[in-house]
Amino acid sequence: MKLKIIHTNDVHSNYENFARAASIINGLKDENTLILDGGDFADFKSIELQGTRGVAALELLQSTGYDALTVGNNEMFNGLDTLEHMATASPLPFISNNLQKKDGYPIQGLAKSVILHKNGLRILVTGSSPDMGVFNDGLGIGVSDYVAMTQQEITNHAGSYDICVLLSHVGTVADEKLARLIPEIDIVISAHDHQLYSEAKLVDTTIMNSAGNYAEHIGFIEIEVQNGKVELLRSATYPTKDAQLDSEVLDILKDNKAKALASLGRPLYKLPKPLWHDVIEENPLANLIADGLRDMLQCDIGLINSGIINAGLFHNVSRQKLIEICPSPLNPTSFEIQGKQLKKAFTQSLDAQACLADGRGPGFRGKFVGRLHISGATISHDGCSIQEILIDGEPLQDEQWYKVASSDYLQRGSGFPDLAENRNQVYMAEEIKDVIQLYANQPKFVEQAFTMRTERQVEYSGFGPPEV
Repeated sequence: MKLKIIHTNDVHSNYENFARAASIINGLKDENTLILDGGDFADFKSIELQGTRGVAALELLQSTGYDALTVGNNEMFNGLDTLEHMATASPLPFISNNLQKKDGYPIQGLAKSVILHKNGLRILVTGSSPDMGVFNDGLGIGVSDYVAMTQQEITNHAGSYDICVLLSHVGTVADEKLARLIPEIDIVISAHDHQLYSEAKLVDTTIMNSAGNYAEHIGFIEIEVQNGKVELLRSATYPTKDAQLDSEVLDILKDNKAKALASLGRPLYKLPKPLWHDVIEENPLANLIADGLRDMLQCDIGLINSGIINAGLFHNVSRQKLIEICPSPLNPTSFEIQGKQLKKAFTQSLDAQACLADGRGPGFRGKFVGRLHISGATISHDGCSIQEILIDGEPLQDEQWYKVASSDYLQRGSGFPDLAENRNQVYMAEEIKDVIQLYANQPKFVEQAFTMRTERQVEYSGFGPPEV
């Protein structure tokens, strides 16, 4: 008996690409085809997802005939409530064998596995999600060992399936090890590290494939099952860039965007004062975030990079506008760090080229790193080096540990590697856009955001206009 498997992974809400992928999928599939997604299909940078709590993504998968998907880290980033909303609303199995609420109770709507039927075959599909460490706690999510939980699902369903497919969002290196540990897994659809295989490969007897990211490719596997043996007949990853756009996908996106804009576009309040923004220069919007983080997390200083914001905030504030100017699903994060590491990071931030560097990193949806902005401190410099940093009026001490309120992006050292030398991290479920929403409605914080915290000390050069 033959079976085709078409798969995607790490689409990250690149839905125009997905519209092209859908055209290829529709051309390849037949009644004996399984269509699967390995996670991170729903990235909440998308206004359609923000406005529908992720349901728009599920509608796209359903329209293209998907049979199941697993939970990646991006499906978790909006917190437990949104994940449960998606899982219970999903018209297709939403799978993770190793996720639960942090109190140990099951996540509503989430399946550990499902048995699907195609061409007379009983196919056990299970899935594993990534462990994000202490970050999970802030999201209200607990993560069990994926190896143990995958083995448990296989054991629990022994004798009730013909082949086993694992949708794994833990990365290809981990998947290769898992395939050797659990030979009962016949096929692994691998995700999370965005690897693109030109074709499937064998790890011992397990078939593995990964289709890159952003729906720029789709994966294809054809197998034959005889006498309990699974044979790989052919495989490929097909590029999507030249494919036609699927009209049904485009219509779903259009409809959900209209719903999202109607929901998210309603004004929340009017700004007491417009907040302008700049990538290189100190600006009040980034200062407001730094001040808000410091107040929210009750730390010595607040710290944020201006690249987390795309534009200024003017007039009426709405969720739509906040998503547009701050699309990154990054979270308020506190940590402790020594003064000498802070000084190195601030020195790097003086360089305009460092501010304009590519800001790419986990969770980041902007373009540039941007300049570091601070709350609770003042900095004087000469344009190249730091002259003095005062924290609450006291000189910064190199060996002293300071408690910093920031984002998980900076805590990881993204953009400013010296900031990664920290300890005692605590993450919150809120996002940076929520900090803006909360504090831009408080005149006190808006007013103090215009107080500049960095000053360049320039000696008079003797040049300039003649005295009159």
